[in-house]
Amino acid sequence: MNKELSSKTIKELSSLIQNKQVSPVEVAEEILSQIKVNEEVNAYIEVYEEDFMKSGKDAEREIMQGNYLGPLHGIPIGIKDNIYIKGKKATIGSKIHKDFVPNHNATIINKLSQRGAIFTGKLNLHEYAWGATNNNPHFGACRNPWDLSRIPGGSSGGSAAAVAANLATAAIGTDTGGSLRIPASACGIVSIKPTYGKVSKYGCYPLAWSFDHIGPMTKTVYDSALLLQSIEGHDKKDLNSVKGPDEKYLDNLESDMRNIVIGIEEDYFFNNIDRGVEQLVKNSIVELEKMGAKVKKVKLPSLENAMYASTVILAAEASSIHQNRLISRPQDIGQDVKNLLQLGEIFSATEYLKAQRMREQIRVEFKAVFEEVDVIISPTLPFTPSLIGQSIITINEKEQQVSEHISRLTRPANLTGLPALSIPCGIHNDLPVGLQIMGGYFQELKLFRVATAIENMQPLKGKTPKLAYSI
Repeated sequence: MNKELSSKTIKELSSLIQNKQVSPVEVAEEILSQIKVNEEVNAYIEVYEEDFMKSGKDAEREIMQGNYLGPLHGIPIGIKDNIYIKGKKATIGSKIHKDFVPNHNATIINKLSQRGAIFTGKLNLHEYAWGATNNNPHFGACRNPWDLSRIPGGSSGGSAAAVAANLATAAIGTDTGGSLRIPASACGIVSIKPTYGKVSKYGCYPLAWSFDHIGPMTKTVYDSALLLQSIEGHDKKDLNSVKGPDEKYLDNLESDMRNIVIGIEEDYFFNNIDRGVEQLVKNSIVELEKMGAKVKKVKLPSLENAMYASTVILAAEASSIHQNRLISRPQDIGQDVKNLLQLGEIFSATEYLKAQRMREQIRVEFKAVFEEVDVIISPTLPFTPSLIGQSIITINEKEQQVSEHISRLTRPANLTGLPALSIPCGIHNDLPVGLQIMGGYFQELKLFRVATAIENMQPLKGKTPKLAYSI
Protein backbone atom coordinates (compact mmCIF):
# COMPACT_ATOMS: atom_id res chain seq x y z
CA MET A 1 0.00 0.00 0.00
CA ASN A 2 2.89 2.39 0.73
CA LYS A 3 3.47 3.33 -2.89
CA GLU A 4 -0.18 4.31 -3.24
CA LEU A 5 -0.32 6.62 -0.22
CA SER A 6 0.90 9.76 -1.97
CA SER A 7 -1.93 9.57 -4.51
CA LYS A 8 -4.69 9.31 -1.92
CA THR A 9 -7.05 12.12 -0.96
CA ILE A 10 -7.40 13.64 2.50
CA LYS A 11 -10.64 11.72 2.93
CA GLU A 12 -9.02 8.40 2.04
CA LEU A 13 -5.90 8.93 4.15
CA SER A 14 -7.76 10.23 7.19
CA SER A 15 -9.87 7.08 7.34
CA LEU A 16 -6.78 4.87 7.14
CA ILE A 17 -4.94 6.93 9.76
CA GLN A 18 -7.89 7.10 12.15
CA ASN A 19 -8.36 3.34 11.96
CA LYS A 20 -4.60 2.84 12.47
CA GLN A 21 -4.28 0.96 9.18
CA VAL A 22 -1.62 3.44 8.08
CA SER A 23 0.80 5.52 10.10
CA PRO A 24 1.38 9.25 9.44
CA VAL A 25 5.07 8.28 9.30
CA GLU A 26 4.43 5.97 6.36
CA VAL A 27 2.50 8.71 4.60
CA ALA A 28 5.26 11.26 5.23
CA GLU A 29 7.92 8.88 3.94
CA GLU A 30 5.98 8.25 0.75
CA ILE A 31 5.43 11.97 0.13
CA LEU A 32 9.14 12.66 0.63
CA SER A 33 9.99 9.91 -1.83
CA GLN A 34 7.73 11.51 -4.42
CA ILE A 35 9.30 14.93 -3.85
CA LYS A 36 12.81 13.54 -4.37
CA VAL A 37 11.86 11.62 -7.50
CA ASN A 38 10.09 14.60 -9.05
CA GLU A 39 12.50 17.42 -8.30
CA GLU A 40 12.24 18.59 -11.92
CA VAL A 41 8.73 19.89 -11.20
CA ASN A 42 10.40 22.49 -8.92
CA ALA A 43 7.26 22.80 -6.82
CA TYR A 44 9.15 23.51 -3.60
CA ILE A 45 11.36 26.38 -2.53
CA GLU A 46 12.14 24.53 0.71
CA VAL A 47 11.25 21.01 1.89
CA TYR A 48 11.03 20.59 5.68
CA GLU A 49 12.34 17.03 5.55
CA GLU A 50 13.51 16.74 9.18
CA ASP A 51 10.63 18.69 10.73
CA PHE A 52 8.11 16.97 8.47
CA MET A 53 9.21 13.51 9.58
CA LYS A 54 9.28 14.60 13.23
CA SER A 55 5.71 15.92 12.88
CA GLY A 56 4.68 12.58 11.35
CA LYS A 57 6.14 10.72 14.33
CA ASP A 58 4.42 13.12 16.76
CA ALA A 59 1.11 12.56 15.00
CA GLU A 60 1.61 8.78 15.11
CA ARG A 61 2.30 8.89 18.84
CA GLU A 62 -0.73 11.11 19.56
CA ILE A 63 -3.05 8.84 17.58
CA MET A 64 -1.70 5.68 19.22
CA GLN A 65 -2.36 7.30 22.60
CA GLY A 66 -5.99 7.90 21.62
CA ASN A 67 -5.64 11.62 20.95
CA TYR A 68 -6.95 11.72 17.38
CA LEU A 69 -7.56 15.35 16.38
CA GLY A 70 -9.75 14.79 13.35
CA PRO A 71 -9.49 14.30 9.58
CA LEU A 72 -6.42 16.54 9.11
CA HIS A 73 -4.34 14.74 11.74
CA GLY A 74 -1.15 13.48 10.09
CA ILE A 75 -2.13 14.85 6.66
CA PRO A 76 0.77 16.36 4.63
CA ILE A 77 -0.03 19.91 3.50
CA GLY A 78 2.24 22.19 1.48
CA ILE A 79 2.23 25.93 2.12
CA LYS A 80 2.73 28.69 -0.44
CA ASP A 81 5.82 30.69 0.45
CA ASN A 82 4.05 33.97 1.12
CA ILE A 83 2.35 32.54 4.22
CA TYR A 84 4.26 32.82 7.50
CA ILE A 85 5.44 29.92 9.63
CA LYS A 86 7.29 31.09 12.73
CA GLY A 87 11.02 30.49 12.49
CA LYS A 88 10.86 29.40 8.82
CA LYS A 89 11.88 31.45 5.82
CA ALA A 90 9.15 33.20 3.87
CA THR A 91 10.83 34.24 0.63
CA ILE A 92 7.62 35.38 -1.07
CA GLY A 93 9.38 34.10 -4.17
CA SER A 94 11.74 37.07 -4.11
CA LYS A 95 15.46 37.83 -3.89
CA ILE A 96 14.82 40.71 -1.51
CA HIS A 97 13.02 38.49 1.04
CA LYS A 98 15.10 35.35 0.46
CA ASP A 99 16.34 35.35 4.08
CA PHE A 100 13.23 36.78 5.76
CA VAL A 101 12.16 34.76 8.80
CA PRO A 102 8.85 35.78 10.44
CA ASN A 103 8.50 35.69 14.23
CA HIS A 104 4.88 34.54 14.20
CA ASN A 105 2.54 32.11 12.48
CA ALA A 106 -0.17 33.08 10.06
CA THR A 107 -3.62 32.45 11.52
CA ILE A 108 -4.20 29.73 8.93
CA ILE A 109 -1.04 27.90 10.11
CA ASN A 110 -2.29 27.93 13.70
CA LYS A 111 -5.66 26.54 12.58
CA LEU A 112 -4.08 23.72 10.59
CA SER A 113 -1.58 22.90 13.36
CA GLN A 114 -4.36 22.69 15.94
CA ARG A 115 -6.01 20.08 13.74
CA GLY A 116 -2.84 17.99 13.48
CA ALA A 117 -1.82 18.76 9.89
CA ILE A 118 1.88 18.32 9.12
CA PHE A 119 3.69 20.69 6.77
CA THR A 120 5.79 19.40 3.88
CA GLY A 121 7.52 22.71 3.22
CA LYS A 122 7.19 25.98 1.31
CA LEU A 123 5.93 26.00 -2.26
CA ASN A 124 7.15 27.89 -5.29
CA LEU A 125 5.24 30.94 -6.50
CA HIS A 126 5.45 33.80 -8.94
CA GLU A 127 7.63 36.53 -7.41
CA TYR A 128 5.63 38.47 -4.79
CA ALA A 129 2.58 36.52 -6.03
CA TRP A 130 2.33 39.08 -8.87
CA GLY A 131 1.94 36.93 -11.98
CA ALA A 132 0.14 33.93 -13.41
CA THR A 133 2.92 31.81 -14.93
CA ASN A 134 5.16 30.96 -11.94
CA ASN A 135 8.24 31.69 -14.08
CA ASN A 136 10.29 32.70 -11.05
CA PRO A 137 13.67 34.30 -11.89
CA HIS A 138 15.10 33.67 -8.41
CA PHE A 139 14.00 30.11 -7.62
CA GLY A 140 13.40 28.77 -11.11
CA ALA A 141 10.22 28.13 -13.07
CA CYS A 142 7.77 25.65 -11.58
CA ARG A 143 6.71 23.09 -14.19
CA ASN A 144 3.35 21.54 -14.99
CA PRO A 145 3.28 17.83 -14.01
CA TRP A 146 1.15 17.06 -17.08
CA ASP A 147 3.86 18.45 -19.39
CA LEU A 148 7.14 19.75 -17.98
CA SER A 149 7.54 22.18 -20.86
CA ARG A 150 4.40 24.06 -19.79
CA ILE A 151 3.47 26.47 -17.01
CA PRO A 152 1.52 25.25 -13.97
CA GLY A 153 -0.25 28.61 -13.78
CA GLY A 154 0.31 31.10 -11.01
CA SER A 155 0.90 32.63 -8.74
CA SER A 156 0.18 29.49 -6.66
CA GLY A 157 1.85 27.29 -9.26
CA GLY A 158 3.95 25.33 -6.81
CA SER A 159 0.88 24.57 -4.71
CA ALA A 160 -1.09 23.21 -7.66
CA ALA A 161 1.84 21.27 -9.11
CA ALA A 162 2.60 19.67 -5.74
CA VAL A 163 -0.95 18.40 -5.35
CA ALA A 164 -1.23 17.23 -8.97
CA ALA A 165 2.11 15.36 -8.83
CA ASN A 166 1.38 13.84 -5.39
CA LEU A 167 4.12 15.88 -3.71
CA ALA A 168 1.61 16.92 -1.04
CA THR A 169 -1.82 15.58 -0.17
CA ALA A 170 -3.18 19.12 -0.28
CA ALA A 171 -1.83 22.64 -0.32
CA ILE A 172 -2.66 26.20 0.64
CA GLY A 173 -2.41 29.00 -1.89
CA THR A 174 -3.47 32.61 -2.34
CA ASP A 175 -5.54 34.35 -4.99
CA THR A 176 -5.42 38.04 -5.97
CA GLY A 177 -6.45 37.84 -9.62
CA GLY A 178 -6.95 34.10 -10.10
CA SER A 179 -3.86 32.67 -8.41
CA LEU A 180 -5.72 29.68 -6.93
CA ARG A 181 -8.03 28.93 -9.84
CA ILE A 182 -5.60 29.49 -12.73
CA PRO A 183 -3.08 26.86 -11.52
CA ALA A 184 -5.90 24.56 -10.42
CA SER A 185 -7.21 24.62 -13.99
CA ALA A 186 -3.74 24.23 -15.50
CA CYS A 187 -2.83 21.28 -13.25
CA GLY A 188 -6.20 19.49 -13.18
CA ILE A 189 -7.08 19.90 -9.49
CA VAL A 190 -9.79 21.59 -7.40
CA SER A 191 -9.49 24.97 -5.72
CA ILE A 192 -11.87 27.50 -4.25
CA LYS A 193 -11.38 31.20 -3.68
CA PRO A 194 -13.83 31.87 -0.86
CA THR A 195 -15.83 35.02 -0.19
CA TYR A 196 -13.52 37.94 0.59
CA GLY A 197 -12.66 37.97 4.29
CA LYS A 198 -13.97 34.46 4.98
CA VAL A 199 -10.42 33.13 5.57
CA SER A 200 -8.04 35.26 7.61
CA LYS A 201 -5.09 36.75 5.76
CA TYR A 202 -3.17 37.57 8.94
CA GLY A 203 0.41 36.42 8.46
CA CYS A 204 0.21 36.37 4.67
CA TYR A 205 2.40 38.86 2.81
CA PRO A 206 0.02 41.11 0.84
CA LEU A 207 -0.07 41.81 -2.87
CA ALA A 208 -3.21 43.97 -3.06
CA TRP A 209 -5.15 44.03 0.20
CA SER A 210 -8.63 44.51 -1.29
CA PHE A 211 -8.12 41.61 -3.73
CA ASP A 212 -6.15 39.06 -1.66
CA HIS A 213 -7.66 35.72 -0.62
CA ILE A 214 -6.35 32.46 0.87
CA GLY A 215 -7.78 29.09 -0.09
CA PRO A 216 -7.27 25.30 -0.38
CA MET A 217 -5.88 23.35 -3.32
CA THR A 218 -6.89 19.69 -3.35
CA LYS A 219 -7.47 16.56 -5.39
CA THR A 220 -11.24 16.50 -4.80
CA VAL A 221 -14.24 18.67 -3.97
CA TYR A 222 -14.71 16.91 -0.63
CA ASP A 223 -11.14 17.72 0.38
CA SER A 224 -11.60 21.38 -0.58
CA ALA A 225 -14.77 21.58 1.49
CA LEU A 226 -13.03 19.91 4.43
CA LEU A 227 -10.02 22.24 4.27
CA LEU A 228 -12.12 25.39 3.85
CA GLN A 229 -14.30 24.40 6.80
CA SER A 230 -11.10 23.97 8.84
CA ILE A 231 -9.48 27.32 8.00
CA GLU A 232 -12.36 29.78 7.68
CA GLY A 233 -13.69 31.96 10.48
CA HIS A 234 -13.53 35.50 11.81
CA ASP A 235 -10.13 36.69 13.02
CA LYS A 236 -9.75 39.96 14.91
CA LYS A 237 -6.12 40.14 13.76
CA ASP A 238 -7.29 40.63 10.17
CA LEU A 239 -9.14 43.93 9.71
CA ASN A 240 -10.82 42.57 6.55
CA SER A 241 -12.01 39.38 8.23
CA VAL A 242 -15.76 38.79 8.19
CA LYS A 243 -18.05 36.46 10.10
CA GLY A 244 -20.11 34.44 7.68
CA PRO A 245 -22.81 31.84 8.24
CA ASP A 246 -21.72 28.67 10.03
CA GLU A 247 -22.32 26.03 7.36
CA LYS A 248 -21.37 22.36 7.50
CA TYR A 249 -20.27 21.73 3.94
CA LEU A 250 -19.44 18.06 4.33
CA ASP A 251 -22.97 17.13 5.35
CA ASN A 252 -24.51 18.73 2.27
CA LEU A 253 -22.44 17.82 -0.78
CA GLU A 254 -25.19 15.80 -2.43
CA SER A 255 -25.33 16.49 -6.15
CA ASP A 256 -29.09 16.89 -6.66
CA MET A 257 -29.28 19.61 -9.32
CA ARG A 258 -33.04 19.91 -9.61
CA ASN A 259 -33.20 23.17 -7.66
CA ILE A 260 -30.11 24.75 -9.19
CA VAL A 261 -30.30 27.56 -11.75
CA ILE A 262 -27.10 28.03 -13.75
CA GLY A 263 -26.33 31.45 -15.19
CA ILE A 264 -24.48 31.71 -18.52
CA GLU A 265 -22.94 35.08 -19.39
CA GLU A 266 -21.73 34.82 -22.98
CA ASP A 267 -20.44 38.30 -23.81
CA TYR A 268 -17.55 38.21 -21.33
CA PHE A 269 -17.08 34.68 -19.99
CA PHE A 270 -17.50 32.86 -23.33
CA ASN A 271 -15.87 35.45 -25.56
CA ASN A 272 -12.55 34.61 -27.26
CA ILE A 273 -12.27 31.11 -25.75
CA ASP A 274 -10.37 28.21 -27.30
CA ARG A 275 -12.99 26.08 -29.05
CA GLY A 276 -11.90 22.87 -27.35
CA VAL A 277 -12.02 24.48 -23.91
CA GLU A 278 -15.42 26.03 -24.59
CA GLN A 279 -16.87 22.73 -25.79
CA LEU A 280 -15.79 20.85 -22.66
CA VAL A 281 -17.36 23.49 -20.40
CA LYS A 282 -20.59 23.49 -22.38
CA ASN A 283 -20.68 19.68 -22.36
CA SER A 284 -20.60 19.81 -18.55
CA ILE A 285 -23.46 22.30 -18.52
CA VAL A 286 -25.51 19.98 -20.74
CA GLU A 287 -24.89 17.11 -18.33
CA LEU A 288 -25.99 19.29 -15.40
CA GLU A 289 -29.18 20.07 -17.32
CA LYS A 290 -29.79 16.34 -17.71
CA MET A 291 -29.57 16.10 -13.91
CA GLY A 292 -32.36 18.65 -13.60
CA ALA A 293 -30.52 21.98 -13.43
CA LYS A 294 -32.06 24.95 -15.20
CA VAL A 295 -29.92 27.20 -17.44
CA LYS A 296 -30.54 30.90 -17.83
CA LYS A 297 -28.66 33.42 -19.94
CA VAL A 298 -27.70 36.54 -18.01
CA LYS A 299 -26.19 39.92 -18.82
CA LEU A 300 -23.43 41.72 -16.92
CA PRO A 301 -22.69 44.68 -19.21
CA SER A 302 -20.24 46.40 -16.85
CA LEU A 303 -17.88 43.41 -17.07
CA GLU A 304 -16.43 45.13 -20.14
CA ASN A 305 -14.64 47.34 -17.59
CA ALA A 306 -13.44 44.47 -15.36
CA MET A 307 -9.91 44.17 -16.74
CA TYR A 308 -9.31 47.92 -16.67
CA ALA A 309 -10.72 48.37 -13.16
CA SER A 310 -8.89 45.40 -11.70
CA THR A 311 -5.60 46.38 -13.33
CA VAL A 312 -5.73 49.94 -11.99
CA ILE A 313 -6.72 48.99 -8.44
CA LEU A 314 -4.53 45.91 -8.14
CA ALA A 315 -1.45 47.60 -9.62
CA ALA A 316 -1.88 50.73 -7.50
CA GLU A 317 -2.28 48.76 -4.28
CA ALA A 318 0.67 46.49 -5.08
CA SER A 319 2.89 49.45 -5.97
CA SER A 320 2.04 51.22 -2.72
CA ILE A 321 3.23 48.13 -0.81
CA HIS A 322 6.48 47.83 -2.77
CA GLN A 323 7.21 51.50 -3.45
CA ASN A 324 10.30 51.72 -1.24
CA ARG A 325 11.79 48.54 -2.73
CA LEU A 326 11.08 49.77 -6.24
CA ILE A 327 13.12 52.87 -5.42
CA SER A 328 15.92 51.28 -3.38
CA ARG A 329 16.38 47.82 -4.96
CA PRO A 330 14.91 47.77 -8.47
CA GLN A 331 17.76 45.57 -9.72
CA ASP A 332 16.67 42.80 -7.34
CA ILE A 333 13.12 42.56 -8.71
CA GLY A 334 12.33 40.36 -11.71
CA GLN A 335 11.64 42.33 -14.88
CA ASP A 336 8.02 41.26 -15.31
CA VAL A 337 7.09 42.12 -11.73
CA LYS A 338 9.08 45.36 -11.87
CA ASN A 339 7.13 46.38 -14.98
CA LEU A 340 3.85 45.79 -13.17
CA LEU A 341 4.96 47.71 -10.09
CA GLN A 342 6.07 50.61 -12.27
CA LEU A 343 2.69 50.49 -14.01
CA GLY A 344 1.01 50.98 -10.64
CA GLU A 345 3.00 54.19 -10.16
CA ILE A 346 1.52 55.70 -13.31
CA PHE A 347 -2.18 55.67 -12.43
CA SER A 348 -3.57 58.88 -10.95
CA ALA A 349 -5.90 59.16 -7.97
CA THR A 350 -8.63 60.09 -10.43
CA GLU A 351 -8.12 56.86 -12.36
CA TYR A 352 -8.05 54.83 -9.14
CA LEU A 353 -11.36 56.32 -7.98
CA LYS A 354 -12.88 55.84 -11.42
CA ALA A 355 -11.87 52.17 -11.28
CA GLN A 356 -13.46 51.85 -7.84
CA ARG A 357 -16.74 53.22 -9.20
CA MET A 358 -16.59 50.67 -12.01
CA ARG A 359 -15.93 48.00 -9.40
CA GLU A 360 -19.03 48.98 -7.45
CA GLN A 361 -21.22 48.90 -10.57
CA ILE A 362 -19.97 45.39 -11.38
CA ARG A 363 -20.82 44.31 -7.82
CA VAL A 364 -24.33 45.74 -8.20
CA GLU A 365 -24.90 43.84 -11.44
CA PHE A 366 -23.64 40.56 -9.96
CA LYS A 367 -25.91 41.02 -6.94
CA ALA A 368 -28.93 41.42 -9.21
CA VAL A 369 -27.98 38.38 -11.30
CA PHE A 370 -27.55 36.18 -8.21
CA GLU A 371 -31.13 36.97 -7.26
CA GLU A 372 -32.11 35.08 -10.44
CA VAL A 373 -29.52 32.29 -10.61
CA ASP A 374 -27.61 30.17 -8.09
CA VAL A 375 -24.26 30.02 -9.88
CA ILE A 376 -22.52 31.32 -12.98
CA ILE A 377 -20.47 28.79 -14.94
CA SER A 378 -17.64 29.63 -17.31
CA PRO A 379 -14.22 28.37 -18.34
CA THR A 380 -11.50 29.10 -15.78
CA LEU A 381 -8.87 29.74 -18.44
CA PRO A 382 -9.54 30.72 -22.07
CA PHE A 383 -6.80 28.34 -23.24
CA THR A 384 -4.80 25.35 -22.04
CA PRO A 385 -1.45 25.95 -20.28
CA SER A 386 1.11 27.75 -22.43
CA LEU A 387 4.75 26.80 -22.81
CA ILE A 388 7.18 28.15 -20.22
CA GLY A 389 8.46 31.49 -21.50
CA GLN A 390 5.79 31.73 -24.19
CA SER A 391 4.34 35.25 -24.46
CA ILE A 392 2.03 34.75 -27.45
CA ILE A 393 -0.63 32.05 -27.65
CA THR A 394 -3.03 31.23 -30.47
CA ILE A 395 -6.73 31.16 -29.61
CA ASN A 396 -8.86 29.99 -32.55
CA GLU A 397 -6.28 30.96 -35.18
CA LYS A 398 -5.71 34.41 -33.64
CA GLU A 399 -2.53 35.35 -31.78
CA GLN A 400 -3.05 36.73 -28.27
CA GLN A 401 -0.84 37.95 -25.44
CA VAL A 402 -0.71 35.33 -22.67
CA SER A 403 -0.44 38.04 -19.99
CA GLU A 404 -3.56 39.84 -21.24
CA HIS A 405 -5.81 36.78 -21.24
CA ILE A 406 -4.62 34.30 -18.62
CA SER A 407 -6.50 36.01 -15.76
CA ARG A 408 -9.32 37.52 -17.81
CA LEU A 409 -11.99 35.09 -16.60
CA THR A 410 -10.87 34.87 -12.97
CA ARG A 411 -10.42 38.54 -12.11
CA PRO A 412 -14.12 39.46 -11.73
CA ALA A 413 -14.37 37.28 -8.61
CA ASN A 414 -11.45 39.14 -6.99
CA LEU A 415 -12.82 42.50 -8.06
CA THR A 416 -16.14 41.72 -6.37
CA GLY A 417 -15.00 39.40 -3.56
CA LEU A 418 -17.44 36.72 -4.72
CA PRO A 419 -16.58 33.05 -4.15
CA ALA A 420 -15.36 31.09 -7.17
CA LEU A 421 -14.24 27.50 -7.63
CA SER A 422 -12.30 25.75 -10.39
CA ILE A 423 -12.80 22.06 -11.10
CA PRO A 424 -11.52 19.89 -13.97
CA CYS A 425 -14.10 19.32 -16.69
CA GLY A 426 -12.07 17.35 -19.23
CA ILE A 427 -8.89 16.95 -21.26
CA HIS A 428 -8.00 18.97 -24.37
CA ASN A 429 -4.77 18.37 -26.28
CA ASP A 430 -3.62 16.06 -23.45
CA LEU A 431 -3.94 18.89 -20.90
CA PRO A 432 -6.59 19.46 -18.23
CA VAL A 433 -9.32 22.06 -18.64
CA GLY A 434 -10.89 23.84 -15.67
CA LEU A 435 -14.49 24.96 -15.29
CA GLN A 436 -15.19 27.97 -13.05
CA ILE A 437 -18.25 28.20 -10.81
CA MET A 438 -19.07 31.58 -9.25
CA GLY A 439 -21.71 32.23 -6.61
CA GLY A 440 -23.19 34.93 -4.42
CA TYR A 441 -21.52 36.06 -1.21
CA PHE A 442 -21.18 33.20 1.32
CA GLN A 443 -22.66 30.71 -1.15
CA GLU A 444 -19.68 28.36 -1.08
CA LEU A 445 -21.94 25.39 -0.39
CA LYS A 446 -23.74 25.86 -3.72
CA LEU A 447 -20.37 25.90 -5.47
CA PHE A 448 -19.34 22.68 -3.75
CA ARG A 449 -22.62 20.99 -4.65
CA VAL A 450 -22.40 21.86 -8.35
CA ALA A 451 -18.72 20.92 -8.37
CA THR A 452 -19.55 17.56 -6.79
CA ALA A 453 -22.03 16.88 -9.59
CA ILE A 454 -19.35 17.66 -12.18
CA GLU A 455 -16.77 15.57 -10.33
CA ASN A 456 -19.17 12.63 -10.36
CA MET A 457 -19.09 12.78 -14.18
CA GLN A 458 -15.43 11.70 -13.94
CA PRO A 459 -14.36 14.34 -16.46
CA LEU A 460 -10.67 13.36 -16.49
CA LYS A 461 -11.60 9.75 -17.31
CA GLY A 462 -8.97 8.44 -14.93
CA LYS A 463 -6.11 10.31 -16.61
CA THR A 464 -3.40 11.68 -14.36
CA PRO A 465 -0.26 13.78 -14.83
CA LYS A 466 2.72 11.96 -16.29
CA LEU A 467 4.67 12.43 -13.06
CA ALA A 468 1.96 11.50 -10.58
CA TYR A 469 3.13 7.89 -10.16
CA SER A 470 6.89 7.95 -10.60
CA ILE A 471 7.89 5.47 -7.90
